Amino acid sequence: MGTFVQLVIDGLSTGSIYGALALAIVLVHQATGLINFAQGGMAVLSAYIAYVFTQLGLPLIVAILIAVVISFALGAAAERLLVRRFERGDPDTAVVVTIGILTLATGICAWIWGYDNRQFPSLFPLSTVEVLGAVVSIRSLGTIGAIVAIMIVLQVLFMRTKLGLALRAVAINPESAALSGLPVGRLLMIGWGLAAALGAIAGSLVAPQLTLTPGMLDGALVYALAAVIIGGLSSPLGAVVAAWMIGVLENLAAVYVPFIGYDLKIAVPFLLVFVVLILRPQGLFGRRIVVRV
Repeated sequence: MGTFVQLVIDGLSTGSIYGALALAIVLVHQATGLINFAQGGMAVLSAYIAYVFTQLGLPLIVAILIAVVISFALGAAAERLLVRRFERGDPDTAVVVTIGILTLATGICAWIWGYDNRQFPSLFPLSTVEVLGAVVSIRSLGTIGAIVAIMIVLQVLFMRTKLGLALRAVAINPESAALSGLPVGRLLMIGWGLAAALGAIAGSLVAPQLTLTPGMLDGALVYALAAVIIGGLSSPLGAVVAAWMIGVLENLAAVYVPFIGYDLKIAVPFLLVFVVLILRPQGLFGRRIVVRV
């Protein structure tokens, strides 16, 4: 029983890393209708910004808040100066632009700070507690709690606030939104800015567990995209639940399914994606879109 609980809790902790990025991807999609492949690179850049301020002697929470503000400005600037030139054209072109921003952000981090592993301070203590025979770190529990809080805030933002409804309207039909008097350009900038700010929080939560490097989130981004597909592009709740599901099922399959083991556990999320795309293409928590023709 202790082993099972340990695997589940470790899976939830790992899944929270994927969920942090998945939430930012959902946020951009809800605000702009695009899949933002640059989210991992932007989160890493934000984590480095927070790291610089901690090295200047500022308290960690203050450094993270400053990084959030700077990241919001950078995200809004990226939308205004780069992405907007391609948003009204072929969606595939805009997606390629986000991949270019990912490469640019990663390259800037490597150019300025190099590829050395850097230890990022944690918001939570490194002590452990025992839960049903499993040893769990306070940092893992804190990360899970933070992701739950962010998920709730985003769910409320999109479902219960005027800003969230306006962002969704712009993403679904920018022309109709503009005719309704919504400032489409400004809302797109806000959407990218909010996603970059969320990326700063995600990067600061993840960096203590992975160590800070330019490629820190490359692998996690793949899992985050899988979580978004499984959970649904329109649901912050679905993205987090799917990320936790991936983390837990990976761990359980590695231990309890002999032919999978640790070598093949990476196939678990992609098998889930395959099944979900066949049975429920909009995702487990996503909304079915009806198009009139």
